[in-house]
Amino acid sequence: MRIVSLLASATEIVCALGAGDLLVGRSHECDNPEWVKRLPLCSEPAFDVSGSSGEIDAEVRRRLAAGEPLYTIHTDRIRELHPDLILTQTHCEVCAVTPKDVGCAIEARQMALSASRLADIFESILEIARALGMEERGREVVSQENARLENVRRRTAGFPRRRLAALEWIDPLFAMGNWGPELVEIANGESVLGRAGEMSGTVDSQKILDANPEVVIVAPCGFDLERTLRERPLLEAQEWWGRAGRVVFADGNRFFNRSGMTVAPTAEILAEVLHGVTFDGSSEGVHWCRA
Repeated sequence: MRIVSLLASATEIVCALGAGDLLVGRSHECDNPEWVKRLPLCSEPAFDVSGSSGEIDAEVRRRLAAGEPLYTIHTDRIRELHPDLILTQTHCEVCAVTPKDVGCAIEARQMALSASRLADIFESILEIARALGMEERGREVVSQENARLENVRRRTAGFPRRRLAALEWIDPLFAMGNWGPELVEIANGESVLGRAGEMSGTVDSQKILDANPEVVIVAPCGFDLERTLRERPLLEAQEWWGRAGRVVFADGNRFFNRSGMTVAPTAEILAEVLHGVTFDGSSEGVHWCRA
């Protein structure tokens, strides 16, 4: 089987199943494990995403209103790769390539994943495993991930629960939803803004202050840690800054907003941020840092 994955989390899952050798093409966001970057690039943003979070948000909204694409799909390149399976997603038309972006011009089976809860992520693992004839291996991977999450729960259970506000966009501010609050709960924290299973939504400074978090974690969707830190001055100018608990920045692209094999490491990062509990060494200064 030949697979083109246009979803970073799906690429991670294929590799975790031990089927990475079946991948023949990737999206512009596929970066984990590192070697997948050598695969042919089959998609890219349809506009310049190097601007500020406010500029990106404005252009996304303009394009959605105008019916313009957010992604460019290299259809001819995909055809040349002769895939049997193309992996996309339907959960969010903004975050990654959808079946609509790909269209029906390529003769290959398309599988579109969708995840709003941890259970959905584990079902995605099983769904891909079934498509590859590796269902038993899929169950093993899900069991391993559940065990890793349970270890986080066990090791943080004796600490006082801390109130956390998780933000997944900067301008405008978005509170993290979907599976994020579940990971916060596993790390013995209380998500005071977003709710598990619900899409992220905009918040303002007053709502953050009213929530009275002990910790605010800023992990924008699609931004790594370095990219996030570039927008610190914008946050420092806001009313809640300095009044809403300790602030930390994190890699939201690889961890907090990716529905693949980094959900357990995200819970481990949260355990370190909230309680100082580390797993195989500290990730501070690598995947997150204090403001």
